[in-house]
Amino acid sequence: MSARILLVEDDAATRTAVATNLEAHGFRVTTSDDVASALRAWDAERPDLILLDLGLPDLDGSAVVRHVRRDATTPILILSARADERVKVATLEAGADDYVTKPFGMDELRARVGAVLRRAAGPAADTTGTVRLGPIAMDIAARRVTVDGNPVELTPREYELLKVMMAQPGRLLTKGRLLRAVWGTAYADEAHYLHVYVSRLRRKLAAADATGAVDGLITAEPGIGYRIGDPSVRH
Repeated sequence: MSARILLVEDDAATRTAVATNLEAHGFRVTTSDDVASALRAWDAERPDLILLDLGLPDLDGSAVVRHVRRDATTPILILSARADERVKVATLEAGADDYVTKPFGMDELRARVGAVLRRAAGPAADTTGTVRLGPIAMDIAARRVTVDGNPVELTPREYELLKVMMAQPGRLLTKGRLLRAVWGTAYADEAHYLHVYVSRLRRKLAAADATGAVDGLITAEPGIGYRIGDPSVRH
């Protein structure tokens, strides 16, 4: 896998140029040209990063920022010709993570994308944007998970579930919080999704682990939620 980017841009030439360049450098890019299609793509795919133009034909791009921030902390990088400082501040305060003013160079854009993805890994990540918990390593920029160096093939939802949990090791995460973060607000009461996906996640991690270090790493608190622990501090 590689990092999945949702590019929301109504100018066809810009959209094609950015998508082609990013794909040539290993990213997986889904494109949208308005807010409505962007929100459908977000709900369906849960990308690792959103590149967002503000001047879209149906609604202002800030509607995407508001929608995403109801459920998730997924990084949002604004690509806009609006250079007014007040617009930048308002957009960043609404929840965007960075702002690139058009026109921009592709080298600069890729550098910003890499920086935002590394920051999104959180304070537990190393300088490459990799989060480690016992034998598990999650490279956020590459969207790659390994156990003791062995690759683990996860579906997008399984990956998102593990990412949310690894960002907060040891913390009890309620079912509602996990459902909102991975599936969205509309699924906040669908607890059966979690049972199925946590079971799959446990099996896949265990299958890649020759030492048994991940056994019991993800634990359930009946009726409440799940937590992921550090195998080095088990009792």
